Amino acid sequence: MVIKPDALRRGLIGKIMTRFEDRGIKVVAMRMLMMTKELAARHYAEHVEKDFYDEMVEFMMSGPILAVVFEAEDIVRIVRDMAGATDSSKAEHGTIRGDFGLSCRKNVVHTSDSVESANREIDIFFASV
Repeated sequence: MVIKPDALRRGLIGKIMTRFEDRGIKVVAMRMLMMTKELAARHYAEHVEKDFYDEMVEFMMSGPILAVVFEAEDIVRIVRDMAGATDSSKAEHGTIRGDFGLSCRKNVVHTSDSVESANREIDIFFASV
């Protein structure tokens, strides 16, 4: 999971992380960093041709992010369920995006959509550590 710049600016790290800790999900790694164009290009490679790509990259580079690796059985599904719909206006109350997100792009967290994506993203954010 990546906690996005909007969440960091609003001081939401503790509130977001508490939800996972309260659920009993183990945190195995965290790294705060600034997203670079190179990292963004790797992370969002599948979106490079989409009209929102440049705006999304600029937003992700607008402040620090917090990359987090969780461990639990069926963790990808659990994190996605807890995060809620990508568009915060459509996310249910009680989900992270439903409670804290402001829009489709400023939706406070990124979650991996599969184990393969999670492994690729872990490599992107933690390989140089």
